[in-house]
Amino acid sequence: MHPLSSSSPPLLPNDASTDSGVSAERRLREAEERLREAIEELQRRQRRARGIYPPCDHADESCVANAIGNVCQSFLLSYGVRVGIGILLRAFKLARRQSYSSLLDLKQLVSEKDLIVREEACRIGLLFGGFTGSYHALRCLLRKLRRKETPLNAILAGSVAGLSILALDDSNRRRTLALYLLARLSQCAYNSAKSKNRFHLWGSHWSHGDSLLFALACAQVMYSFIMRPESLPKAYRDFIQKTGPVAAPVYKAVKDCCRGSPVDVASLHAYLSKAKGSTTMKLEEFPSIIPCSVIHPGTKSCLVHDANAAAATFRKTFPLYFSLTFVPFVVLRLQKFMDAPTRTCWYALTGAVRSTTFLSAFVGIFQAVICSHRKVASKDHKLVYWVAGALSGLSVLLEKKARRGELALYVLPRAADSLWYILVNRHLLPDIKNAEVPLFCACMGGIMYYLEHEPDTMAPFLRGLIRRFLASRISNPTPQSNRTASYTYLHTLDAMKEPKVPENRETEISTAEKYNLESIPGL
Repeated sequence: MHPLSSSSPPLLPNDASTDSGVSAERRLREAEERLREAIEELQRRQRRARGIYPPCDHADESCVANAIGNVCQSFLLSYGVRVGIGILLRAFKLARRQSYSSLLDLKQLVSEKDLIVREEACRIGLLFGGFTGSYHALRCLLRKLRRKETPLNAILAGSVAGLSILALDDSNRRRTLALYLLARLSQCAYNSAKSKNRFHLWGSHWSHGDSLLFALACAQVMYSFIMRPESLPKAYRDFIQKTGPVAAPVYKAVKDCCRGSPVDVASLHAYLSKAKGSTTMKLEEFPSIIPCSVIHPGTKSCLVHDANAAAATFRKTFPLYFSLTFVPFVVLRLQKFMDAPTRTCWYALTGAVRSTTFLSAFVGIFQAVICSHRKVASKDHKLVYWVAGALSGLSVLLEKKARRGELALYVLPRAADSLWYILVNRHLLPDIKNAEVPLFCACMGGIMYYLEHEPDTMAPFLRGLIRRFLASRISNPTPQSNRTASYTYLHTLDAMKEPKVPENRETEISTAEKYNLESIPGL
């Protein structure tokens, strides 16, 4: 990390006129910004002198009705997304069994016995709905109590509303979500500082910096999965286990071998006896390395095994990725889906194929590195799996550029969580119970500040998602680029000089509808 130089690069003669225009435009924007701040300060002083607090954004309904409406809307949205994903995954499972007629049988498709998502969907709905409703209620309350609108209002409201994380009863999920928001908040803070020319990190200008970050996070995750599986959440650990082609007894044997512990020979013999195509082999209690014949006993060729692993991963994970792409798009953008259903399905299909190909390549590369190491080395080492995770993480280059950063920030909290667990287990860091709750609250306060006051520092995906669930005026803010501070100033002066007449009300309404995003079909 180093400060940016404040000096400007030398200008070429041909760039003099261009730079003059840019400088004039920049000075105009700065003057308009100062004018806007002066007008806002004048309005705050007038309201303070009159004892009037800033008006809320929901003029047509009360604060209580607005909060309750946001609770219901966000709850239904998040509940519908979770249930929709569960139903679509259940449909894929029935189709894989070639039981196509059962897709029309509601008892098999959405029965409580086979589709247990009710409690989880309710908890997710309470999380999103509780946060949205309490955030709006607290914002209205702070406006009335403090009689002013400042960034502190958004921070306080977001922090207190963050207590909705208690709707999730699993501390591991709460911790993962809190660390994810911490990574997002760090991203916003860094983008804000960089935009103000305060500092930037070394390598931040690299075109593949996001891929490097993803590879490093994957290295920590895969190392933890092999050497310290207890440091990962059980659901995440089970997902890696089901996605990969290696059995759990083999992973345990590899961990024991690297740590110098005795290998469970009986468990390995039981696994190899059931494996198709495996041959009888002599197993040692303290081997120097677990051979490839144990890792993939059904296939003698490592190359064939790696290809089969990638293909099997594609078949197993495609329904999941298609569900995660299709259902949220339909539920959160229903109007666009109704206008162009074919295009939406094609978008979901191509996105799922690309994401599934990336994950399949990840598994294939990881297995290839492990097998290659056994071809050239006679002793195993735990750092091999860290390197294998880093190299397999380069498969993210198959994804779209915009998705790479999202994936990096998704895996990074899990890697940090695993590293935190290891350091606490080694007594290098203190073990604080339920620390994820205050961390989540603090992060939500910061996130809401950047959403309202510096939205450009936030990733478009996260910004659009939060605005969609907030379901208020902040969800579709009026573009400020069309109305500058000069326009606002002149409009304010005109309003002060001339009294409003009833006929102007219709013009104002029509103008507001014209520039309101919600009034445009398809948005």
